[in-house]
Amino acid sequence: MTDSASTPVTGAQSLVRSLESAGVEVVFGIPGGAILPAYDPLYDSTTVRHVLVRHEQGAGHAAEGYAQATGKVGVCMATSGPGATNLVTPIADAYMDSVPIVAITGQVPSAAIGTDAFQEADICGITMPITKHNILVKSADEIPQAIAEAFHLASTGRPGPVLVDLPKDVLQAQTTFSWPPVMDLPGYRPTLHPHAKQVREAARLLTSSKKPVLYVGGGVLKAHASAELKVLAELTGAPVVTTLMARGAFPDSHPQHLGMPGMHGTVAAVTALQKADLIVALGARFDDRVTGNLASFAPYATIVHADIDPAEISKNRTADVPIVGDAREVIAELVVAVQAEKGSDATATQERLASWWRQLNHTLETYPLGYEEHSDGTLAPQYVIKRIGEIAGPDALYVAGVGQHQMWASQFISYEKPYTWLNSGGAGTMGYAVPAAMGAKLGRPEATVWAIDGDGCFQMTNQELATCALEGIPIKVAVINNGSLGMVRQWQTLFYEERYSNTDLKTHKQRIPDFVKLADAMGCVGLRCETAADVDATIHKAMAINDQPVVVDFVVGKDAMVWPMVAAGTSNDEIMAARDVRPVWDEDSV
Repeated sequence: MTDSASTPVTGAQSLVRSLESAGVEVVFGIPGGAILPAYDPLYDSTTVRHVLVRHEQGAGHAAEGYAQATGKVGVCMATSGPGATNLVTPIADAYMDSVPIVAITGQVPSAAIGTDAFQEADICGITMPITKHNILVKSADEIPQAIAEAFHLASTGRPGPVLVDLPKDVLQAQTTFSWPPVMDLPGYRPTLHPHAKQVREAARLLTSSKKPVLYVGGGVLKAHASAELKVLAELTGAPVVTTLMARGAFPDSHPQHLGMPGMHGTVAAVTALQKADLIVALGARFDDRVTGNLASFAPYATIVHADIDPAEISKNRTADVPIVGDAREVIAELVVAVQAEKGSDATATQERLASWWRQLNHTLETYPLGYEEHSDGTLAPQYVIKRIGEIAGPDALYVAGVGQHQMWASQFISYEKPYTWLNSGGAGTMGYAVPAAMGAKLGRPEATVWAIDGDGCFQMTNQELATCALEGIPIKVAVINNGSLGMVRQWQTLFYEERYSNTDLKTHKQRIPDFVKLADAMGCVGLRCETAADVDATIHKAMAINDQPVVVDFVVGKDAMVWPMVAAGTSNDEIMAARDVRPVWDEDSV
């Protein structure tokens, strides 16, 4: 697309035209003094929809949800000072989880920068450690180039957030607009194609190891490599584990899938990594929630580590075979190399891995995911979440906040398709779910979108329900209301002698706030469910409402805990299948 104009435009007009030319469909934001010049031409845009959020944090998380659900770049906009700093949390969240967003911020006039002017903040300095790149635009003539570069950087290589900071005088200055601009990004050349020798070595190891595991991270989803992953898995016969950020990259129902590894992963997935003789990590980063105590992680394993970001290779665990490249390219070339190594001898593969699969299947059968009904008659949160997944089905999108409900949603909903599970993984940001679900629903209006939130998380960003109601974005919110900060309370139960310091939210008996009344005040439909007998009917009622947002207050027992669990800082060998129940692994059989 080429667009040239001989008549002068303002920097603000150039910005809006740049966003239009970049294919932006929606911007989540709030106007303010420094960014106000940009809002005037945005008023006239026929292709860019602006969603007026209630808090800038909501704008950032909505941009994330939009990006994760659609694969496109999400865009958020805020004014200078507090407007910009309110974007810091979602920017950090996007950086940790490699989510492509572009944040556009207003800045005080150029001459006032550094004078502590009204609503001034050095947002480029503040976000330097948590952005892939950020740009302070110094001239109106630079705006198209800055926007083009921002979108290119956000969406290529390892995706991530990019911030563009625009002083008010730059937005008001006269310039001319042309598109596409010439980009100038010296040194930015992401490696997409892996080194053939390293791929061949990885294939040799995959076809000779007796206890291999494919350790799949979010990079596989970012690379749109789910189809290639399935081919590789079935070709090698290796078990697959999918991290919290990779749920849906490989079907839960597939017989080779062991589930999620890590602190609250399945015993089988954790065991597989601990006992493996080969781990092939694809778009994963060996983070502490997966490895547990790093020194004791996977002591017998040779490591093949493939990632598009060379900085991740050997950052935590030294790679024996490092592979830099796009996950889709790496997996596709691995498939070819494995075929060259093993020919078509599937029988030999089955015989080589037969003992390994006997061990893993024994662990799967012995330690399945499960939960106990509550003896006091209160509603089990796991049952609620499981039924939401079964009723809404595999085509729905599930967006979780952070805490116990997040873990239960990752465990008890079956993810059969990619891009159906959205959550805050690396940063663990409470308040993510409602605005992210809003962005996901706007990007995928045909899909049913359930936000699965806790009563703690929900109270951080539920003001965006008003945005959803006014903008016609009918998300569904399941508030798993256990009356407390559940995950913190679980740790207090296990490690602090049940001293429940400041974790009671008073949302149970006192109902402050009353979530049904709150939903009604926000222009949503509010429902409440307190018994297992009413769960299905309540979910079906929520599913039948598609012209308004729905909030369901599921009042659940406060003592439910997330199992399995590897306590922070301990070895994965110390995983507890339930309280005080540690698996016993017989070295001859497991």
